[in-house]
Amino acid sequence: MRKRLEFALEEINNDIIEMGTLVEISIERAMTALKNQDITLAKSVRKYQKKVDEMEKQIESSALHILVTQQPVASDLRLISVALKIITDMQRISNQAFNIAEISTQLVQNTFLKKPDLILEMAEKTVSMVSRALDAFVNRDRSMADSVEQDDDEIDKLFVKVRDEVVEMIHENKQNGEQAIDLIMIAKYLERIADHAVNISDWVVFFITSKHREG
Repeated sequence: MRKRLEFALEEINNDIIEMGTLVEISIERAMTALKNQDITLAKSVRKYQKKVDEMEKQIESSALHILVTQQPVASDLRLISVALKIITDMQRISNQAFNIAEISTQLVQNTFLKKPDLILEMAEKTVSMVSRALDAFVNRDRSMADSVEQDDDEIDKLFVKVRDEVVEMIHENKQNGEQAIDLIMIAKYLERIADHAVNISDWVVFFITSKHREG
């Protein structure tokens, strides 16, 4: 019975790793599409979003099956509860990557009024946060989880810089407004993705320590 339970938990663990890989690819494709003005690549993000949605339902079903048919002990229950929290954040990250890709399909059809360097910097740091948050779960690494939370302030600062840059674009010419709004929306989605990465790292800390982070 215990071996069967351990195998089922390992499957959930592996599914989370696979789901995390799909999420990372989604963000990277959405941002590469923006950078290279590649509408085909932007549209490809949709299939990853659908797969992530499917995996979320699959993991939820597996977790429920374990709870109903097995006899999980406290540590097993903690893993299951953390897994369910993490996949919720990953599914939301996937949705936000898709939203970025959707906006990118509009932006790629026009010349950039200003190179989105700050947004691309935000994207690079955000992808790193998501990757480290998931690696922290895989490796049960507290220090890596903590590094994700520490980087969140940098994302917030970059968002403020993007916002100021966008305001300046509009002041220079009101006709820049549509593209400016698209750029600030992408920056906002990246900020939210970073917040979800922090959420994942928070749950990793809880899984490792049985305690929630203070503050």
